[in-house]
Amino acid sequence: MEYVGLGKTGLKVSRICLGCMSFGDESGWMVTAAEGKKIIARALDLGITFFDTADVYSDGKTEKIVGNALAGRRNDLVIATKVGLQ
Repeated sequence: MEYVGLGKTGLKVSRICLGCMSFGDESGWMVTAAEGKKIIARALDLGITFFDTADVYSDGKTEKIVGNALAGRRNDLVIATKVGLQ
């Protein structure tokens, strides 16, 4: 995995960021919480250290899935989140 600086923050992140918008629901193109956790685990195995989520994804379920899957590794990772209008 290639790592790069994140703007002027001084943080190093994987060049690939895993977008987690589809985690937490079973409808249409979404994936279940269990599938989301497996995807995150595989991303970690591949060296991904940058994850993207938002409070409005799956009515807040996505942030919980991401938080639980990344628990204990927080100091090694960067999580980008956004605030949506509900």
